[in-house]
Amino acid sequence: MGVVHRAKPAMAMVAVEFVFSALQIFIKLALDDGMDVRVLVAYRLMFATAFLCPLAFLLERKKRPPLTMKVVLGLFLCGLFGIAINQNLLVLAMKLTNSTTIVTALSNLTPQSTFIVAILTRQEMVKLGKASGRAKLAGTLVGLGGAMLVTFYRGPEIGFMHRLALTAGGLRDAHAQHGGGGGHAGTTTTAARIVGSFLAITSCFSYAIWLSIQAKVGEVFPCHYSIAALVCLSGAVQSALLALCFRRDSPHWRLGLDVRLYSSAYAGVVASGLAFPLMSWCLRKRGPLYVAMFGPLIIVFVAVLSSIFLDETLHLGMYAMPL
Repeated sequence: MGVVHRAKPAMAMVAVEFVFSALQIFIKLALDDGMDVRVLVAYRLMFATAFLCPLAFLLERKKRPPLTMKVVLGLFLCGLFGIAINQNLLVLAMKLTNSTTIVTALSNLTPQSTFIVAILTRQEMVKLGKASGRAKLAGTLVGLGGAMLVTFYRGPEIGFMHRLALTAGGLRDAHAQHGGGGGHAGTTTTAARIVGSFLAITSCFSYAIWLSIQAKVGEVFPCHYSIAALVCLSGAVQSALLALCFRRDSPHWRLGLDVRLYSSAYAGVVASGLAFPLMSWCLRKRGPLYVAMFGPLIIVFVAVLSSIFLDETLHLGMYAMPL
C-alpha cells in the first residue's frame, strides 16, 4: 500500500502527459479547420473556468484559506505566464511549424528551462565542484543542443512510425470527409518552421516561470482545485482580451457541432479542468522540478498519436510535413 501511495504523483503525471498528448492532436485538427490561434486558447480557458469554478466551490469551500493580495498577484502571474503567454505561443508555434511532433519535441526543454529559472530565482544552486552540479549543467546544455538540432537539422525518416499511419488509417482523411480541412496544412515554409520552433522554446521558459510561481502559491494556498480555477479564470480574461484585439468578427468565434467545439471542450474540460488540478497537487507534493521531469514522456505519446491520426512523417532532427 505504501508503494502505491508513493507512486501516486508519478501515475498522475503520466496521465497528465497523455492527456496533453491527445490535446496536441485536437489542437492540430482545429487549426487545420481554420480556427484562430487566440480564439482557440480563449475558448479553452472559458470551458476550463466553467468546469473548475463550481468544482472548486463545492470541494474546497470549507477548507479554503482567505485570498490575500500576495496570493491574488501570484494567481494573476500564473494565469499570465502559464496560460495566456504559454498557450498562445505554443499553439502559434504549432500553426507555424504545421507539426505537433516538432513542437512537442521542443517542449522537452521544460526541465532545462525550469532549472535555469530556478537558478535565476535562487531556488536552485549550481555547485560545479560536485558531480551532481556538473551533471545538471551538462544535462541543460545537452537539452539546449538537442533543441537546436531538432530546429535546424532534418535527418532520415523513421519508417516504422509512418507505417503505423498506413496500417491504422488517418483521422485526417475522416476529418476531411466531414467538411474539415479548411486550414493551411502543408503550406508551411522553412522560415516559418524555424520561427515556430523558437516560439515553442520561449513557451518552455514561460511554463517554467509558471511552475516556479505556482509552487510558491501552493505553499500558502494549498487548494489545488481553487488554484486551477482561479488561474484558468485569470488566463481566460487575459486570453479573451488578446483575442478580441485581433478577432472581433463573429464568424471566428462561432462554434458548431464540429472539430472546433470538440477541440475547445476537450482542451478546457479534460486538458485544463482535470489535468491542471492534478498538476497543482503534484507541484504541492513534489515541487516544480519533479513535475517538469515528466515532460519528455509527451514526445513518445505524440509521436505515436500524430503518426497514426495525422499521418505525420517522423524524421531524426526536423520533422517532415504531413502528407
